[in-house]
Amino acid sequence: MISGCEPQTRPEPRGELASRVLAMPADANPNGSIFGGRIMALMDAAAMMTASRHTERRVVTVGVSRVAFLHPVSIGDAVCCYTDIIRKGHTSITLNVQVWVLPQSRGDRIMVTEAEFTFVAVDGSGRPQPI
Repeated sequence: MISGCEPQTRPEPRGELASRVLAMPADANPNGSIFGGRIMALMDAAAMMTASRHTERRVVTVGVSRVAFLHPVSIGDAVCCYTDIIRKGHTSITLNVQVWVLPQSRGDRIMVTEAEFTFVAVDGSGRPQPI
């Protein structure tokens, strides 16, 4: 957890629910928290599904920014990724991705991570395509 950052409980996540998975022991570090890289992979996959649906094209990740890990994710938590389109360009789309958890039998959902993901629409050869 980032020093000085407390878990944020908000009434509503931003955007649409793009994925939900159960945090499993295979995804955890020796302290029982889910690896940040695993959370990033879940975020990337959720954002890619939203981006490809809105562009109606194959998309590739070209950037991730404003990553903030606010609270650890524990084994047994339901990990929910929410996506919200920030902007669409000629060939690119940028989404805000928030990860909220439903702690296993321990109360309200908590926002644990947030980042911006940018994708470019590409053809079969990997060349940028208009969206």
